Amino acid sequence: MRQLVEIELESHRDIIDKVIVSMVPAIAEACTLVTDTITRGNKILLFGNGGSAGDAQHISAEFTGRFVKERRGLPAIALTTDTSALTAIGNDYGFETIFERQVEALAKEGDLLIGISTSGNSANVIKALQIGKILGCNTLGMSGRDGGQMNDVCQINLVVPSQITARIQEIHILIGHVLCTAVDSNY
Repeated sequence: MRQLVEIELESHRDIIDKVIVSMVPAIAEACTLVTDTITRGNKILLFGNGGSAGDAQHISAEFTGRFVKERRGLPAIALTTDTSALTAIGNDYGFETIFERQVEALAKEGDLLIGISTSGNSANVIKALQIGKILGCNTLGMSGRDGGQMNDVCQINLVVPSQITARIQEIHILIGHVLCTAVDSNY
């Protein structure tokens, strides 16, 4: 059992080393995008499926509640939490539109959409990012592998250099916490 634990932790450390080498400039750019959005008085809409939905909710809660320091609540909404909207939209229009319809209803020009997908190819995430661009929103992606279709629909796509879903998800929440640290440093 000890060997299994050591192998898992070593795998985690390896991906952290890759992230430090390859992703720091893009993460810093994402931090600026997030803080500028809030400074302008716009909001952040976050979405993803499965574990990525959990990450969207986690990051949103850090903005609306607090991360580390006491500050006012900041405008962020996880589009993964309203079961009535999710099931009604999914039933009436199809699962691939559950985030797109909410973005269409809630987003305004200058808002920031943060789409999270380990593959970068989740159809409902892609559709939401596409409609957001049409509405004049900024688009930030968190993906993995090769970045998938999110490379084409995001201003910044933070592509975790891994094929392993668990490692990608671990880095996504780490990046989310870095974004929260940037926000805390400005408020």
